[in-house]
Amino acid sequence: MNRVTLDLQLATRLTGLPAQADFETWAEQGWQGDGETEVTLRIVDEPEGHELNHQYRGKDYPTNVLSFPFEAPPGVELGLLGDLVICAGVVEREAHEQGKTPEAHWAHLLIHGMLHLQGYDHQDPDEAETMENLEVHLLAELGFPDPYR
Repeated sequence: MNRVTLDLQLATRLTGLPAQADFETWAEQGWQGDGETEVTLRIVDEPEGHELNHQYRGKDYPTNVLSFPFEAPPGVELGLLGDLVICAGVVEREAHEQGKTPEAHWAHLLIHGMLHLQGYDHQDPDEAETMENLEVHLLAELGFPDPYR
C-alpha cells in the first residue's frame, strides 16, 4: 500500500514525461513522515510556471519546482501535505544543460519538492547541507547519481 496518494495533473504539451508510476515512486521516496499523506503534482508548461513563480515568489521567470505546503486550520487534521508544480520545459532544459538524464532530474526535483513540503529548506548553509545530503541519500537508494556533482 502506498503511503503517498499522488494526484497527478498534466497541464503540459510536452511528451515523453515519466510514467505516473515513476512519479509515485519518487514521491514515496521523498515522504519522510509516518503514516499516509496526499500530494497534488501539477506538471506545467513554461507560461504557467512563469506566472506562478512571479505571483508567489516575485521572480520573473519559470522555475523548475514550486512547493505549496498545506496548513490546516487549528484543530483540523487532514492528510494533505500540499501541492507541487513542476515546469516540464525547465526540467528538460536543465537536465540537458547539466548533463543529467531527464529521468534523474525529474526524480531529483520531485524528491526536492517533497522535502520542501515537509519543511526542509536551503536558505542557509546548514539547512542546505542537511537537505542536499538527504536528497543524495534518497536518490542513491533509487539508483540515481548525486545531482550536485
